[in-house]
Amino acid sequence: MAWTRYQLFLAGLMLVTGSINTLSAKWADNFTAEGCGGSQEHSFQHPFLQAVGMFLGEFSCLAAFYLLRCRAAGQLDSSIDPQQPFNPLLFLPPALCDMTGTSLMYVALNMTSASSFQMLRGAVIIFTGLFSVAFLGRRLVLSQWLGILATIAGLVVVGLADFLSKHDNQHKLSDVITGDLLIIMAQVIVSIQMVLEEKFVYKHNVHPLRAVGTEGLFGFVILSLLLVPMYYIPAGSFSGNPHGSLEDALDAFCQVGRQPLISLALLGNISSIAFFNFAGISVTKELSATTRMVLDSLRTVVIWALSLALGWEAFHGLQILGFLILLMGTALYNGLHRPLLARLARARPPAEESERERLLGGTRTPINDAS
Repeated sequence: MAWTRYQLFLAGLMLVTGSINTLSAKWADNFTAEGCGGSQEHSFQHPFLQAVGMFLGEFSCLAAFYLLRCRAAGQLDSSIDPQQPFNPLLFLPPALCDMTGTSLMYVALNMTSASSFQMLRGAVIIFTGLFSVAFLGRRLVLSQWLGILATIAGLVVVGLADFLSKHDNQHKLSDVITGDLLIIMAQVIVSIQMVLEEKFVYKHNVHPLRAVGTEGLFGFVILSLLLVPMYYIPAGSFSGNPHGSLEDALDAFCQVGRQPLISLALLGNISSIAFFNFAGISVTKELSATTRMVLDSLRTVVIWALSLALGWEAFHGLQILGFLILLMGTALYNGLHRPLLARLARARPPAEESERERLLGGTRTPINDAS
């Protein structure tokens, strides 16, 4: 079945904005500028402030939801309003998980490459599968267990590629290993978020844009308030600012003032996450969840290719092998192999019919046909 122009636009929008989201965050990390008080030039390492920006982008999905509801006010469109009342505080626990996981991933992105960052996020399959068995009582089929095992193997190969790659002053081996481990730790928290959403939120039939926007609101408000105590918490080697604190938002704004391109990278990150969520939800609705998964995998290829082209990282053949194994694990876990097997089964004649054709010399005319 051919895609319509609108479906092609949604698929392209998801692929482009998803790629921009990771690349713009890494672009901001690569800038150096003076901070406040005439401090020396240093890298823009403000992961928690970047996470605030990401939640601002998610929060904008709430505005999109209300715009759609106003548009549908004069129409009988039940998909905009929830079928039953719900308490918005249901989104608070998933939002806290999202806030913690996202912050960890932005810290990790400062330490490792954009492509490894994107590939290692595939670890979410492992923990989501295990937690769904433990807390949701779900039973995984054989292909899903095989997908989890393949994902583990892929993560090992990607980690080995990072270990064997050449490292510069910006990405030392110890930093890369720490960053990779932080990404995997973040996927544990993201998996808990997904289990909480499935157990307590989805049963209320909340519109996806409203769900994303409400979680973004909680994350934006809470993390913005936490920036104040973070300024006074010493972080040692994890700190990327002259103050030596966990996060120095004032230093970030001073760097943005001295290097305006950082604001462009941050704006790209904020806007892309909003459009990416909208496009992802629309792709699932207009096409399928499988299509969304395939596009997400293509996003990894785009990020990897552009990172190589921009000179942000060096090529390592093991990453290709690791990505292919991760892709196979994702496909097995999400059942992407089933349509392929079903198509092959339809294309091949049944064993009995094939044997009959051989016995009858390949003729297709029924022997009892009197016409």
